[in-house]
Amino acid sequence: MRTDTEISYEGFSVLFRYMDMIEAERFLTLVQREKFDYTQWRADILEDLTIEEISTLAMKYVRSQEKQVRTESV
Repeated sequence: MRTDTEISYEGFSVLFRYMDMIEAERFLTLVQREKFDYTQWRADILEDLTIEEISTLAMKYVRSQEKQVRTESV
């Protein structure tokens, strides 16, 4: 199991990979300001999908990550 520090570090790394600093700070402010229920948000997103559709999305994601790792290691 990873420590809170490790999880925070990885979370910020991902955030800053896709957003510039100002956008990332705005995102963090929005999440802190709103009563954001991540679990409910995830349930709502997946609510209309079948198990097969969720599985397909997950497999596509895994393949995209594998490609990214191969590209980064070259």
